Amino acid sequence: MQANSVILESGPYNADMAGRPTSKPAPAFGERLAALRHARSWTQAELAERLGTTVKMVTYYEREAENPTQKTIERIAEVFGVAAVDLMGHTNGTKNGHKPGPPSRIQQLTQRLASLPRTKQKVVVEMLEGFLQKAGS
Repeated sequence: MQANSVILESGPYNADMAGRPTSKPAPAFGERLAALRHARSWTQAELAERLGTTVKMVTYYEREAENPTQKTIERIAEVFGVAAVDLMGHTNGTKNGHKPGPPSRIQQLTQRLASLPRTKQKVVVEMLEGFLQKAGS
């Protein structure tokens, strides 16, 4: 009876569980998406917030989506700071058509920008666009 009280107090599920376990393996896209999310130690809720969508959609992308739209792929790639072709698994041993190696400074900054909340992203983008506009004149 004591074990049951522990389950009732803490609940039988942990915070990372979202519904019942799937009965079929995740598609390759979903596996890559989940791996990227786990590598950054993000929950599905955190990824959903960064994508501007719901946890239910993130779960769908990770467990069921075999052929997501191009817009979806581009948004997810932007949030993670990776190329869309890499997210889809079409790499041919290169990254963005370049030799493998550490990410460039601009790629590192893009990844940091993508991890900011949307409101802060907008501020940085506006500042950058203003600077580039002045520099181009």
